[in-house]
Amino acid sequence: MPHDSSDEDEDYEIEVVEEYMGDYGSIRSIVREALPFELMATIGGVISGLILSGMSDELALIPGLIVITPAVLGMRGNISCTLGSRLGSAIHMGLITKIDRNPELINNVSGSLLLGIIMSVILGMAGHLITIALGLESAGMLRLTAIAVLAGFSSGLILSIVAVLLALGMFRFGFDPDNVVTPSIATIGDIVSMTMIFLAAKVVLLI
Repeated sequence: MPHDSSDEDEDYEIEVVEEYMGDYGSIRSIVREALPFELMATIGGVISGLILSGMSDELALIPGLIVITPAVLGMRGNISCTLGSRLGSAIHMGLITKIDRNPELINNVSGSLLLGIIMSVILGMAGHLITIALGLESAGMLRLTAIAVLAGFSSGLILSIVAVLLALGMFRFGFDPDNVVTPSIATIGDIVSMTMIFLAAKVVLLI
């Protein structure tokens, strides 16, 4: 009795999928791909600390800046890392294959930027109110919100571009974006966000 070609094709597809998933899901693969970027994330945190240590003048001239700085870093890291994860999932599902006017790509990036703006406004207002409630000096709601929005949007735009390029690039080179993009964005995000906070503070002081 002749073999059914459709059954053979199905068996082959199952074998390929199992081999693919086995490779990407193995402990060795996870550690090999993620470890270098996790080390980079640690170094990135140290660099961010160095940038913060160089902001002594801005911290003194803008009361309350030290309160919102960790929150801006955390917010930007959470949003950008989530974007990276969503892009990785979309790439695995074949929904995103290149940089074009893909609705999936546009919606993910636009949603990330909009969320960043909304949260930055809330962060600036909350930073001022909490600072005042604790009896500390604040530079004012407008100033703190302006810094949070400027730093949040500019760093978000940069990190969105990096996340897209990194996710697509890693996948094309045979890496699993889920293992690489998130720690990479965490590393780059800390440095970029801290730099943007420093520049935003400079701009606000000039106004």
